[in-house]
Amino acid sequence: MYKLVAFDAYGTLFDVYSMGQLADELYPGAGQAFALLWRDRQIEYTRLVTMSDPDPKGSKYYLPFWDLTALSLRYTCKRLGLSLSSENEKRLMDQYAKLTGFADTLSVLKRLKERGVATAILSNGSREMLATVVESNGLKPYLDKIVTVEDVRLFKTTPQSYQLLVDAFAVQK
Repeated sequence: MYKLVAFDAYGTLFDVYSMGQLADELYPGAGQAFALLWRDRQIEYTRLVTMSDPDPKGSKYYLPFWDLTALSLRYTCKRLGLSLSSENEKRLMDQYAKLTGFADTLSVLKRLKERGVATAILSNGSREMLATVVESNGLKPYLDKIVTVEDVRLFKTTPQSYQLLVDAFAVQK
């Protein structure tokens, strides 16, 4: 029996592509391409930051995931030739902060807790981002810990980021 099940937040518990609906509202016909490019750029930036300075003590280029999300949004609009007003940027970023959870997220977490399995999130997201999205989806009672790479200033998939879970729960890999 497992003692701990840890989930990534974005793309695993929360649907990053749900942003396409608001993007389509703001930029008719561009929603799907917008959501895909925004997510791809976001992940690309995390990789570039970490690969540019993979110092075990943290990358000197580290920026919080929220900042990378905003930079990715701006890149996406430029790449797609869309005008990004400050109002639209705020709406999109506010929506990102409260992404929709996948339909089975809550039931899976509840079942794990009923079985006595510890649950956690390990994410590139910042503490504030994660607290907001967890709260807005009503998941807080079903998570033992939220672990963020902020503590090591290296994004996943570095060994240091995954070690955070082992240290937080005193479990073996």
